[in-house]
Amino acid sequence: MKRSAAVLILVAGVLLVALFSFPWLVRVITDWYWFDALGFEVVFLKSLWTKFVLGVVIGVIVFAFFFANLRIAQRGLVPEPFVFSLSPNAAKLDVTQVLRRVTWPASIAMALMVGFSTTAGWLAVLRLLHSSPFGISDPVFGRDIAYYVFTLPVIEVAVGFVLFLVVLGLFMTVPIYLLRRDIVIARRRVMIERSAEVHLGILIALFFLATALNVFLVRIPSLLQSSGGPLFGASYTDLAIRVPLLHMAWIVAIVAAGFVLLGVKTRRLARNAVVAVIAYFLVSGVAGTLLPAAVQKFIVDPNELAKETPQLEHHISATRDAWGLDNVLIRDLSGEAALTLEDIQNNSGTIENVRLWDRGPLLQTFRQLQEIRTYYDFNSVDDDRYWIDGEYRQVLLSPRELNTASLPTRNFINERLTYTHGMGLTLSPVNQVSIEGLPVLFVKDLPPVSTVSLNVARPQVYFGELSNDYAFANTAQPEFDFPLGDSSAFTTYAGTGGIDISSFLRRFLLSARFRSLDVLLTEYITRDSRVLFYRNIRERAAKALPFLVWDGDPYMVITDAGELKWILDAYTSSGRYPYSQPIANGTNYMRNSVKVVIDAYDGDVKAYVVDTEDPIVRTYQSMFPGIFVPLDEMASDLRAHIRYPEDLFQVQTALYTTFHMDEPDIFYSREDQWQIPVSSRGEGSRDPFLRHIVMKLPGEAAEEYIIMTPFTPRQKDNLAAWMVARNDGANYGELVVYRFPRQSLVFGPSQIVNRMNQDTEISRQISLWDQRGSEVIRGSLLVIPIEESLIFVQAIYLRAEGGRIPELKRVIVAYQNRVVMEETLDRGLARLFGGAAALEAQQPALGEPDIMLESETTADMAELIRQASEHFDLAIEAQRAGDWARYGEEMSRVGELLRLLRDLGGGGDGL
Repeated sequence: MKRSAAVLILVAGVLLVALFSFPWLVRVITDWYWFDALGFEVVFLKSLWTKFVLGVVIGVIVFAFFFANLRIAQRGLVPEPFVFSLSPNAAKLDVTQVLRRVTWPASIAMALMVGFSTTAGWLAVLRLLHSSPFGISDPVFGRDIAYYVFTLPVIEVAVGFVLFLVVLGLFMTVPIYLLRRDIVIARRRVMIERSAEVHLGILIALFFLATALNVFLVRIPSLLQSSGGPLFGASYTDLAIRVPLLHMAWIVAIVAAGFVLLGVKTRRLARNAVVAVIAYFLVSGVAGTLLPAAVQKFIVDPNELAKETPQLEHHISATRDAWGLDNVLIRDLSGEAALTLEDIQNNSGTIENVRLWDRGPLLQTFRQLQEIRTYYDFNSVDDDRYWIDGEYRQVLLSPRELNTASLPTRNFINERLTYTHGMGLTLSPVNQVSIEGLPVLFVKDLPPVSTVSLNVARPQVYFGELSNDYAFANTAQPEFDFPLGDSSAFTTYAGTGGIDISSFLRRFLLSARFRSLDVLLTEYITRDSRVLFYRNIRERAAKALPFLVWDGDPYMVITDAGELKWILDAYTSSGRYPYSQPIANGTNYMRNSVKVVIDAYDGDVKAYVVDTEDPIVRTYQSMFPGIFVPLDEMASDLRAHIRYPEDLFQVQTALYTTFHMDEPDIFYSREDQWQIPVSSRGEGSRDPFLRHIVMKLPGEAAEEYIIMTPFTPRQKDNLAAWMVARNDGANYGELVVYRFPRQSLVFGPSQIVNRMNQDTEISRQISLWDQRGSEVIRGSLLVIPIEESLIFVQAIYLRAEGGRIPELKRVIVAYQNRVVMEETLDRGLARLFGGAAALEAQQPALGEPDIMLESETTADMAELIRQASEHFDLAIEAQRAGDWARYGEEMSRVGELLRLLRDLGGGGDGL
C-alpha cells in the first residue's frame, strides 16, 4: 500500500509539473520557430543554453548546500524531542521527525526557486565570457573600464550568492539545533553540543570569509561608482579614508573567521563569535562611518576645491568620454554680423525648409483628412529628408496603420485573416500650405498616390508601431487591402515573413500559444499560410535583440524601390563607468552603436553596426556571431536616411550644459553653466527647442539635415550657444557647438516670445480670433541659424470651435528686436529684410495651392465660376458614393477657386 501511494503521488507530481510547464514549453517552441524564421536562432539558442546551464549549476549547488546542512543538523538521535499535538486527543507529533521527512522536497524546492531566479543573469555571464577591453584605465586602481562594466557585476552576484547561502544555512540550522536542544541558552552562558558547535562555527567562519571577499572584490572597486560625495565617483574622503578602512575591514574579517574557528577548537564558539562580530562592526561600521564623516566635515569641506580638484578632473574627463562629449567641435561666432536680404537669399535652402507644421497639429489634420476609414490610424509624425524633384526637402510623414480595435465587426475572421495590414503613408513638406491653411500632401489617399518623384510601390504595412496582434497571411480568406468606392480591393500576401504552418504540430502549438481553438479548427488556414506575430516593431526588435536599449522614436523610410522600411536606433549602455555622471535611470555610458532596419511588409530584421569602436557592441558581436552587419552593407537609399538619435542628443545636450566646463575650478563654481531654454508652453522634461532642420551651417557650402538645440546662460534668457548633430554623409554623428561671444547680447527664445506678446498688432489679432469662437494654437518657436545670426519663427494655427482640423493662418518672424506677423514666411522675411519682389522671385510662395488649375490665367471670372461649379458637382457625386476622400479633395478645389474669385472681385483677405 505504501508503495502504491508513493507511485500515485509521483504520478500526480509529474502531471502537475507537466500541466504548469506546458504553456512555457509552447512559448519556448513557438519562439524557436520565430527566431529560426528570422535568422536570429543564435540569440535564442545561446541565451536558452546559458540560462539552462546557469540554472542547473546554481540549482545543484543550492540543493547540495541546503540538503547537506539539513542532514548534518539532523543527524543522530534526539533524547528529548520537541513534540506537540493539535488537540488533546490527537497523537503527539515529533517536529524533528517532520523536519527530517521534508528535507528532500524542501531542498529540491529551494534549488528550483533559486536556480530559476538566477537564469536572469544569463546576459551578464555571456558579457563576461566575451568581454572586450575599453583600452582606458580607471584613474585610481588602474584597471581597464571593462572590469567595471563586465567583470564586477558578475563578481557582485557571485559573492552575494555565497553570502546568501551561508546566511541561509545559519537561519536553517540554528532553529533546528534549538528544537533538538543541541543549543541551550542558560542565564549567563550558551551551551552547544559538540557536533553542532563545529557545524555552526564553520558556517560563521564562512560568513566572515565571504564578507572579506565582498569588501575586497566589490565594495572597494565600487567606490569609483559612488554617489555619496560631492561628485559621482570616489571623493577625497573615499580615497584617503574609506579605502584604507575597507582594506582594514577585510583583513579583520579574515582574522574574525580564524578567531571563530579557534573558538570551535577551544569550545568557546559563542564568546569568540560575539567578539568577532563586535570587532568587525567597530572597524566596518563605526570607524567606516564616523571617521569619514569627521574628515569630510572638518578637513574637506573647508578646503573642498583644493581637496577635490583631482577627483573633479576624473569626473569631468570620464563623463565627457562616456557620453561622447570629448569629441565635440567648438566654433566661435563673431556675434556682430547683421543679416541682410542677400544672406537670406544665399540661404534659400534653409528658408525653404523651415518647419511651419508642428507634429501635433499636423497629426490631427492627417487623422481628419487621410485616415479615410475608422479602422485606420496615424500613430505619430516623423521628420525626414528626401531629394524630391531635384531639391533637398525636409518632410513630415506618418504611416497609415491598421487599428483592429476600431473594426466595426470584431471576430476571428476579420481580426486575424481579413484585416491584416495598414496601407501606405501620408507625406507632406514641412513648409507648404494650401489656400485653406491645410498642409500640402505629396503622398496621400488610398492606395497611396504621389504627386512628386517619390513612389510607394509596396504600401502594405504588416509591421508597425500599432500592429501588435497576431495575424494569418496567405490563407484561403482574401485579405482586405483598401476601400475602393462602394467595394473593397483585396490582396494575397506574397512575402516571406512570419512562420510557415506546414504541419499539424505547428498549428496545434500556435493554437495553444494564442489560446484560440479557431486557429486549430478553421478551414481558411492552409499549409501555405503564414502566421505573423511580434508585429509591433519595438517589441519585435527587443525580442530579436534583447540586450540593446531602444530609442523612443522609430521612423519609416521610403526606399528607391518604393518599399517601406522602419529604422530604429539602438543603444549599448552601462551604469558602471567609473566617475561618469549618470542620468535618472542610472545609465552613465551610452553609444548609438546599432541601427536596426525592419521591413514593414516582411518583418525582416537587420542590425547594422554604426560604432565599431564601442567595446560593448564588439562584445555582442563576439557573443552572437552573424547577426550584426557592417554599416557599409546598408543600402545607399536607406543610409541616406539614418539620423542622429533624438533621445541620445537630448541627454548629451543636457549634460553639456555643465560639462562644457572642463576646468575643475570653473566646473566647481558653475561660473559658466548653461541651461536648456525654458518654454512657456509646458513641454515637461522634453527639450522644447530641439528640432530637426535642413540648413546650411556657418562656414559650410551646402544645406544638410541636422538636429539642433540652443543654450542660454543659467538663470538668464539671452543665448550663449547652440549645438548641432550632423546627419548627412561622412559628417554623420559629428557634434558641433557654435558659441556666441560672452560680451554680446543675443536674444533668447523667452525674450523673443515676450516681444511677440508685447507687439500690439499681433496681440490684437490673436485676441480677435479668440473672441470669434476660434481656438488659437501657437506652434513651437523655431530657432533658425542663418550665417552667424538667428531668426525666430512661430506658426499660428486656427481651429474652429468644436472642430478638429487646425489651419495654419499666420507666421510670426522675429529678428533681433523686430517682430512681424504675415500670411507666409516669405512675406514676413520681406518685411524684415526688404526686397519682397526679389525674394518672391527666387522661391515659390508657401501659400500656393496643391493643384494645377485648368485655367492658366485668373482674369477670366466666368471660367473660374465654371470650374467651381464642375468641382462642386464632382464633390456631390463623391458624397453620394461614400467616397469621402474624393469629396474632401473636390471641396478643397472649390474653396481655392472661390478664393481666387474673391481676390479678383477686390475682396479683402478675410482673415
